[in-house]
Amino acid sequence: MESWERSRRRWQHAFFGSWLVLTSAGPLTEVGQALPVALVAGLAAWYAVWFVLRTPPAGEVPLPYVAGGGLLWLGLFAIDRSFLVVCLCVLVPYCMDAVRIGLVAVLSCAGGWLWHSYHHGGSISWTELAITVLIAVSAATSVGYFSSVARQSAERKELIDQLQAAQEARAAAERQAGVAAERQRLARDIHDSLTQGFASVVMLLEAAQERSPGDRHLAQALRTARENLTESRRVVRALRPGELDDGGLPEALRRLSGRLSDETGIDAHAVITGALRPLDAQVQVELLRVAQEAVANARRHARAERVTLTLSYMDDLVVLDVHDDGDGFDPGRAAAGHGLLIMSERMAQLGGTLLVESASGEGTTVVASLPVGAR
Repeated sequence: MESWERSRRRWQHAFFGSWLVLTSAGPLTEVGQALPVALVAGLAAWYAVWFVLRTPPAGEVPLPYVAGGGLLWLGLFAIDRSFLVVCLCVLVPYCMDAVRIGLVAVLSCAGGWLWHSYHHGGSISWTELAITVLIAVSAATSVGYFSSVARQSAERKELIDQLQAAQEARAAAERQAGVAAERQRLARDIHDSLTQGFASVVMLLEAAQERSPGDRHLAQALRTARENLTESRRVVRALRPGELDDGGLPEALRRLSGRLSDETGIDAHAVITGALRPLDAQVQVELLRVAQEAVANARRHARAERVTLTLSYMDDLVVLDVHDDGDGFDPGRAAAGHGLLIMSERMAQLGGTLLVESASGEGTTVVASLPVGAR
């Protein structure tokens, strides 16, 4: 895209220079004064200051440039009306990005040139008319072509940016899923090997200590084994979400609603519907995090009296519904908070959706849904 923008700038500079020479060379020869030469040079320098040295963003034409270039052109036009078409040079940056302005400029210059020829000669020859039409058609074609290429380039750049954003989001989701899967694998391996091994060693040492209760070395070995068993269990708990250790997601939601009631007095409860089925660990973690965020929002902002968490197992979906009867808000007017964005990203990374339904004074409902088998 940068190479195209540089190429576009070069074409714009060539367009400006060629039209400035084409439209001013004849009048400068006929007038034969130093002032028009100075004004034409000043117009070229003015363009260079704004579009060669400064290089504004594509599609942006500074108004000071238009004002200064217009004054220089008016000075030339006041000296001789043959400088009429020079105004197209002033509008070249617009012609490159706005086809309508470019076509208006071309038609205005062509009409002004014919009027000038008729005013001085009393008539317009077919040769002058043909040349004027040919130049106008060529200029209009150039304006249309460059404007089309510029528009396609902008659309292509926007599409590339969207693709890059989607690729980055997918890569982030894959990294997160990979990390979660690796943590689960490590937790299982540690539990099935080290933790079970330490537990067996502890049992054997306890049996040995019963036969030799005064053996100092056995006591030290038993203490070390127990410490390592405790440490391995701590590592397993750290690798797996602690809230899901006992009873999975349904029990975690019940505990979440119970804590909310105990700590705030809000009437909160969890409802589980449908036939329970095993869910991927990462799916359970993400749904639990969404529930925790929705409950935290209801607790901090909604001034709710009742909160209901509903986990529904459907044929092809698992749906988590968190509803409160609090103040609510207008989703069309309120900017999405950081928590809502995070919840939406969590669901999007697993191929699910997040829907927020709310209205002022009517509470809020957060609905997170994931397809069965989502990972």
